[in-house]
Amino acid sequence: MGTHDHKKSAPRHVRVAILTVSTSRSLKEDKSGQWMARQTKREGHELVDHRVVTDDAVAIVAQLQEVVQAFRPHALLITGGTGIGPADVTIEAVRPLLHKELTAFGPLFAQLSYEEIDSAALLSRATAGLVDQTLVFCMPGSLNACKLACKALIFPELGHLVKHALTG
Repeated sequence: MGTHDHKKSAPRHVRVAILTVSTSRSLKEDKSGQWMARQTKREGHELVDHRVVTDDAVAIVAQLQEVVQAFRPHALLITGGTGIGPADVTIEAVRPLLHKELTAFGPLFAQLSYEEIDSAALLSRATAGLVDQTLVFCMPGSLNACKLACKALIFPELGHLVKHALTG
């Protein structure tokens, strides 16, 4: 079955959760997460959870596992903590939990970012993969980065990715 056929038979509505990694933002101040929540609904998907967790690897792992177990989202969008600063630990927290990594997500995101922000795209370590049957996408915390990742990569393929994650 080709890509076109897979997309035609892919789910149109999936469950999405959002986890913002930030020490400085609350849910109310989470512009990136709020935009992703609105976009999730605009795309016809169900937003099952949206929360903020501090920049701490143990806390990130605990919140990720709680969201996956409690809500069984098809996709978990994680924003923030993907840079190279000392507090940026999202990738270190999430990567060991991935049993399959979507290795093209990071390079594709970097290529698209490069077109927008030039060589500063080197600072991003965007990553994606599967935790249980949940697709997990880790992207930078900036609103523009979230819009880019969601509009160009995640939402156009989300149903298709879910179909593969659930059925192979």
